[in-house]
Amino acid sequence: MNLVTAAQSQDIDRQARDEWGFNSFSLIETAGRSCCRELSKAYPNLFRKKLPGVMVFCGTGNNGADALTMLRHWLVCAMIDPLNCIVYAAVIPEKTTAPGSLILSLKKMQVNVIEWGDPCRVIENKKNCIILDGITGTGLRCPLGGVQAEMAETINNLAAGSNFTTNSDLSANGDPVSGPLVVSVDVPSGISDDYKSGMLAVRADVTLAIEPQKICLYNPAARPFAGRIISVSGIFPAGLINRYTGPQLLDWENFPKEIFLKEKFFVEPASHKYDRGCTEIHAGSPGTAGAAVIAAKGAQAAGAGLVRVITDDNIYPIIAAGAGGVMVMPLSLYMENHGKKTSGLPKRFMPDSILLGPGWGRGALSNGPDRGTQLNIALESEKSGIPLIVDADGIYLTRDIQFNGSALLTPHIGEFAAMTGIDTQEILDQPLPLLKKTAAQKNAFILLKSHVMFIVSPDGRCGVIDGMSANLAAGGSGDLLAGFCAALAARTTAAKKIAARTTAADTAKKDACDLFDCAAAAAVLLIKAAKSGRLINRFIDPLELASKAADLAGRAWLAKGSYYE
Repeated sequence: MNLVTAAQSQDIDRQARDEWGFNSFSLIETAGRSCCRELSKAYPNLFRKKLPGVMVFCGTGNNGADALTMLRHWLVCAMIDPLNCIVYAAVIPEKTTAPGSLILSLKKMQVNVIEWGDPCRVIENKKNCIILDGITGTGLRCPLGGVQAEMAETINNLAAGSNFTTNSDLSANGDPVSGPLVVSVDVPSGISDDYKSGMLAVRADVTLAIEPQKICLYNPAARPFAGRIISVSGIFPAGLINRYTGPQLLDWENFPKEIFLKEKFFVEPASHKYDRGCTEIHAGSPGTAGAAVIAAKGAQAAGAGLVRVITDDNIYPIIAAGAGGVMVMPLSLYMENHGKKTSGLPKRFMPDSILLGPGWGRGALSNGPDRGTQLNIALESEKSGIPLIVDADGIYLTRDIQFNGSALLTPHIGEFAAMTGIDTQEILDQPLPLLKKTAAQKNAFILLKSHVMFIVSPDGRCGVIDGMSANLAAGGSGDLLAGFCAALAARTTAAKKIAARTTAADTAKKDACDLFDCAAAAAVLLIKAAKSGRLINRFIDPLELASKAADLAGRAWLAKGSYYE
């Protein structure tokens, strides 16, 4: 699914009317009814118990008209009582406009419609109540002010202290326990392409995002205002939407058939460990040995055939003692091998991907070479085409390096700010332009870690992964993700080697996934694991998360995609 800017969204709406023959009234009617359909699917018992009250806050644009259409649909279907509904309109528009004609029909149905500013207005905070936010849309070009600001602040005040949450505070059947339930149409009012931290916006519990969804919903600073995002399709024809290419919204449900089902990630029954690649991990230092362990377990969970950890001599015994199936090599031996004209490692042990940085430290070692020496060895491999994943402390050490197109950087917001010198808040507000510029300059892929994750390639491709998983806000989840990335990159490299030995006609295997695909698969695997089963509502150890990811990855790739059948 491609995301679009506000300008592109307005273009789609205009073309639908002017070039495709869609009437404005029919578009609004379709959008409103589709929003009702998706809300009912998400909360099937919302209207089956006590009939809820509905408050509509509407502006003069299409989002306001969509919200009014939703109210009228519920009334026509006898799902709500008109005497328990109220509409607050920024202004009462002319009857010839879509909002005006809708207000006329609602008045005929005995709904109380009040123009904002009427001193007689009364607002009650009812527990069993839906608040529809249709104040503004993505066309907003400045912060909310005047009537719009008053209405947004009123919604936020009404919802303050509500028991409703979109995640943990749900009944067994997935319905909200209590209200009010704040539902924004398309985007929460106040959120737009120009939104910046600190601006006023409606804080929604649910956003009914009309396809194509808007990029601004997923900017990290804006994302918390949207609550649960529910995609609403069926308004614009695919032929029109597909004219617009933008960042891809990626998740386990809509992305695997493009990425996960590529032959490169399948494991044939006759495979051996070298077919799945060797992942070499340089990680850990005194006090952060756990990072090396977690990264290695992540690589195993994502299917690497062989995982080797290179770690400092003084923590080698700690890591090796509990390594299980992970090979562990002390740094001194590693450096001795690389100091020889011919490496002391058997050829089959040579890495298919290299991961640098988890818990690594940045400076000189008391009893060995500094990190820069290890980094230079890895950079030589990256120059030859071996994928290099750089995480944590490794990112700090590579801030002035330009790569050769085979590197993936996995910074969190703070690490990206330190690497680029860009203010953290600027990154949170509008990350994609900054990421695209940096990826092109460094000739590297970047996976930015946050409550929303972003992937960019040197050639400008972009992907967005909606996270919003509080259980990932813990030490070790980033190390795990880096391990996933390294394993998938190793499997890609190994698959290329296999393809080189097979017939030239085997083009599917020769077109192995690149680092963009590997990062995308790793990120959606992490989010899916964090949101699966009993893990979603509990604090978790990263190794527990690795176990769940191993289950998911195995079902997807060991069984050649039967998980999706």
